[in-house]
Amino acid sequence: MDGTTTYHATFHVTGMTCGHCVASVRHEIGALPGVTDVAVDLVLDGTSTVTVDATEPLDVEAVRQAIDEAGYQLADA
Repeated sequence: MDGTTTYHATFHVTGMTCGHCVASVRHEIGALPGVTDVAVDLVLDGTSTVTVDATEPLDVEAVRQAIDEAGYQLADA
């Protein structure tokens, strides 16, 4: 192991309906500092799950803004 800490965070997103939606969310979140991977479990007409790996803790407000920029909404837990 290289000693690098990996942070994992899961978010729930509403409004996603297709592969383009997934690509948009992955792109916007992927641009945040420290993000190394973004995986999306698309749920049509429901709440999709977005899992993010990063080298530093994620700022939830920055994630919310990235999802908003992509055109979707972070579901309140």
